[in-house]
Amino acid sequence: MTDFSDLLLPDTVVQGVTAASKKTLLPQLAGIVASAHDLDAKAVGDVLIKREKLGSTGFGGGVAIPHGKLPGLTKVVGLCARLAHGIDFQAIDDLPVDLVFVLLSPVDAGPEHLKALARVSRRLRDRTFVAKLRGAGSRDAIYALLTDDEARDAA
Repeated sequence: MTDFSDLLLPDTVVQGVTAASKKTLLPQLAGIVASAHDLDAKAVGDVLIKREKLGSTGFGGGVAIPHGKLPGLTKVVGLCARLAHGIDFQAIDDLPVDLVFVLLSPVDAGPEHLKALARVSRRLRDRTFVAKLRGAGSRDAIYALLTDDEARDAA
């Protein structure tokens, strides 16, 4: 269960998101993923903020993967956001982040969480793929890139 099509819904792919900082961005994204999966937005936001306090999830190249484990969640879920403008995420390379992939897992999903995180990280380290995500004209195009590409990989 580490394919993007298992993690994402069309409603959890957003573009043109505006935020002044990650402090304002994370609750905004938490609200979107919470609404799509019938979760408590404050609880989702708290999990993401708590994880960020341990260290930035901005891993370079303008990409961040805020993640955490949420009580009551029954499966690993995600959200992909393309921001209107890059923001400071205290990323390892100090570059502003404009692509954010939120990953939430059940509390007891140790290996499943790590596999999903590895899959997302590996895909978002591919500079060519990330350039396609940045150039996609709509959220449907971003969703298709994320989910159709893995279908081609499996063929």
